[in-house]
Amino acid sequence: MATTAIILAAGLGTRMKSALPKALHPIAGRPMLAHLIESAASVFDRIVVVVGPEGERLAAVAAPHPVVVQAERRGTAHAALQAAGQFGSGDVAILYADTPLLTPATLRRLLARRRQGDVGLALLALRPPDPGQYGRVIGRDGLVERIVEWADATEAERAVGLCNAGVLCAPGPDMAAWLRRVGCANARGEYYLTDVVALARADGVGVAAVEGEAAELGGINSRAELAAAEAFVQAALRSAAMAGGATLIAPDTVFLSYDTRLSPDVTVGPNVVFGPGVTVGRGAEILAFCHLTGCRIGEAAVIGPFARLRPGAEVRDGAHVGNFVELKNTVLGEGAKANHLSYLGDAEIGAKTNVGAGTITCNYDGFAKHRTRIGAGAFIGSDAVLVAPVAIGDGAFVAAGSVITEDVAADAMAFGRARQQAQPGRAAAFRARRGRKG
Repeated sequence: MATTAIILAAGLGTRMKSALPKALHPIAGRPMLAHLIESAASVFDRIVVVVGPEGERLAAVAAPHPVVVQAERRGTAHAALQAAGQFGSGDVAILYADTPLLTPATLRRLLARRRQGDVGLALLALRPPDPGQYGRVIGRDGLVERIVEWADATEAERAVGLCNAGVLCAPGPDMAAWLRRVGCANARGEYYLTDVVALARADGVGVAAVEGEAAELGGINSRAELAAAEAFVQAALRSAAMAGGATLIAPDTVFLSYDTRLSPDVTVGPNVVFGPGVTVGRGAEILAFCHLTGCRIGEAAVIGPFARLRPGAEVRDGAHVGNFVELKNTVLGEGAKANHLSYLGDAEIGAKTNVGAGTITCNYDGFAKHRTRIGAGAFIGSDAVLVAPVAIGDGAFVAAGSVITEDVAADAMAFGRARQQAQPGRAAAFRARRGRKG
């Protein structure tokens, strides 16, 4: 029978103090909700996301998975009940969007425990370093007897280190029946998902706890907890990159995205930031203080230091992008060089071409973007301004300081600057005149 994961993402996240829904706050360049969906989708046959009113942005992240709306925020059991029509007859797990670090392995263990004959409901539990005000999982003989909220717990119960992570798994029809029986006789008048455990036990159903790592199961409810989750994920990503053959000279200063791809023998210097969508070829070197997003870097290319590669940039094999050079939607051909202080946007630059210091492509006219095309083996002198749309042919030479507004033929030399004049003695006369006025 098909299994279903219900992800609760309707919470406001008031402790985040943000206009952005809590589940959309990013970790390693991807929203929390997207992290959990990826893990759940590798285990469960179906994913359903519960959002609150005005949840359009969450629905966009959830797509193509179906979304249901909790029109009134009346607690976690009430939120899960909104999706009861999609539970089906297979196992259903209720997950929380603010626990994005749940791994497929832990979810598989949860499902496996639920399917053992002595259990009709399984839950996830953790042993945090500081249990604080977590609900305590009280058990005997390997099964859960009850969950006691911290405020209601005795001193002996508060001493129990096993805490409730909130995730539940049961057959769909049973879960729906228990959710409908949850009441709201509590201080906040809300329907709490944890009450399902007591209802299951009252029905004589066995309840089991599956223990997971605290860092994986801890919820993210504040900016501090978000930062801790980011640090946890970054440590894992760095370790994976180095295990895959990349060298990170100062690992703690390198920040990776969830989809960063570093090939073997890549070297990454200190203080480099990888935004989403970056692939780096074998043997490439990323020097210190570079920021890369949405780009492809070829084999044996050299980037930086202090370079910025924006979406659509492609640096091909053996090419160089130097200090304070920015590329956007630009292809830098094999063996080409742009080593100093340049902006190259919406451009195609041929193999072995040299782009001099201070060169810019003027790609925007205030209304539309235009492309610059530079052929192979060309030389662009320092401080050149290439006003797009414009094409520079193979082997052409653009003199330093030129403003180029028309195409330059292959092997031609272009000058786009005023003729220099020198007037002997004029400087001395100028100083004398200014001095008399002073």
